[in-house]
Amino acid sequence: MELLFLGTSSGTPTKDRNVSAVALIESQGKSWYLIDCGEGTQHQILHTPLSLNSLSAIFITHVHGDHCYGLPGLLASAGMQGRAKPLTVVAPKAIRDWLISTQACTELYLPFELNFFPSEKLPTLDQGQFMISLTKLSHRVPSYAYSFTERKIRASLDIEKLCVAGIPQGPLWGKLRAGINIIYNGREYSSTEFLHRKQKPRKIVICGDNDSPELLKKACVECDLLVHESTFTDDMAEKAVKVGHSCAKQVASFAEQATVPNLILTHFSPRYQSRADITPSINDIYLEAQSVYRGNLQLASDFKRFELDKTGKLRSHI
Repeated sequence: MELLFLGTSSGTPTKDRNVSAVALIESQGKSWYLIDCGEGTQHQILHTPLSLNSLSAIFITHVHGDHCYGLPGLLASAGMQGRAKPLTVVAPKAIRDWLISTQACTELYLPFELNFFPSEKLPTLDQGQFMISLTKLSHRVPSYAYSFTERKIRASLDIEKLCVAGIPQGPLWGKLRAGINIIYNGREYSSTEFLHRKQKPRKIVICGDNDSPELLKKACVECDLLVHESTFTDDMAEKAVKVGHSCAKQVASFAEQATVPNLILTHFSPRYQSRADITPSINDIYLEAQSVYRGNLQLASDFKRFELDKTGKLRSHI
């Protein structure tokens, strides 16, 4: 599976970075998912191979404009490009209310159905290749992290165990292989008892704005990759607390304690320059995080692509 960052700036865009948006691309086929949709996201998509007709679902982390102002325009363009199949949108309820008002006030017609799920009431959702769960974060407004866990991992049957249990070959074996529990001779058998998985399901946690990384402790169990905002460096910690954001060392310390093997930092304040020879720079964020985190540390940039392979190893591509 891959991540393609479409916007990595906080609050306002810069000459180098648009505001928040990231695409999660499935391992097979063309289906992809959009997490956040800041203003200008559809323009960013035009510079990638991504198609709005292949978009499977949109997840909005919170209501602040740098995470959602691009949504009406993107939906309108999808309709004008001929999209007809339904589109899933997971977002705070206020986003749905805002979209309905925008459609009414601008006479926006969408030729496809929006299947809307409010974040406030959604513990889990099965969508395509993933099982998605939510974690409530700490910010000035309700904000959420979305955990994407693979749910279709090839597995082989433990024939020896099946024979010992006396379960006859046939439809019952097929159900167990498909992950379905069975009842045989009045006893229930769990599919997990008889399945060998060649690899563990990959798991990615992608966060909205958050000033308390420790809230992700449960979500990061067996997590292969954490994507978290790092709006400031530690010298701006007082401001970070006031505006509900995290600093690089704070996030990296949590990732180290939670033994997360891969960490991507994003959502950088416009005060940090892309060039390392100008102070303050994004490189300052990297150095601060690197001082406390021993895993694979990466900084996101617009159009940078990351591949998480089947073994959980993260590789970056420009």
